[in-house]
Amino acid sequence: MGRWSRLVAEQFIQWLSLPPGGNWLEVGCGTGALTQVICLRGEPGSIVACDPSRQLVSFARLSLGDHGVSFHVADASQLPRRDDGFDAVVSGLVLNFLPRPSEAVRAMRNRIRPGGTLAAYVWDYAGGMQFLRIFWDVAVALDPSAAELDEARRFPLCQPDALVGLFEQEGLRSVEAKAFEIATPFPDFDSYWSPFLGRTGPAASYVDSLGRAARDQLMLGLKRRLAPAADGPIQLTARAWGVRASLPV
Repeated sequence: MGRWSRLVAEQFIQWLSLPPGGNWLEVGCGTGALTQVICLRGEPGSIVACDPSRQLVSFARLSLGDHGVSFHVADASQLPRRDDGFDAVVSGLVLNFLPRPSEAVRAMRNRIRPGGTLAAYVWDYAGGMQFLRIFWDVAVALDPSAAELDEARRFPLCQPDALVGLFEQEGLRSVEAKAFEIATPFPDFDSYWSPFLGRTGPAASYVDSLGRAARDQLMLGLKRRLAPAADGPIQLTARAWGVRASLPV
């Protein structure tokens, strides 16, 4: 899903539409997709970006080059501080992976200046990620035990009401959610299926656990669902949910 992260980040920053010259803190920068969009579209005065993975921070630093970003290896419990607080604290595609998202939001809230903005976005695993939804629907029809791995079940936070509730319980105001939808086209069935043959993510791990016959059965089921007439382009969409709020003055 990394190839689509930049597209969602573009919509997210456009939605925030924050004044230029602000001081930003990004929590969970990963490979730097959102960081780069902040640099190019957010007109920041400064950016501090952090992630608990030293390897990902190194990758992001090399990818962004000379954009003046201050990178830190830190998790949500060790967020960098600014004496007068940050104007914006943001996080992209991270909150649902944290063991205690409420603690992370509280830590982020504590880094914002009064009147500042806290915002985040996550993939809509329940129904908005068509390429994953179709995969799990077919997999579960063949093997009901696969339902335990479905991200829709594992990540109930990835819905607008849950995100808004998470922010409101931390005393944030003017909380609102928004959907961001992008096209996720595949040239043919092989380009859809091949990512599931790796070992990254629950779906790929599930495919890797199957025997040859079960794997072929799953592949054929998906092919019938996605490309019943011909092995041509497959047009799908993906949705993410954004949430934003302000810290009371």
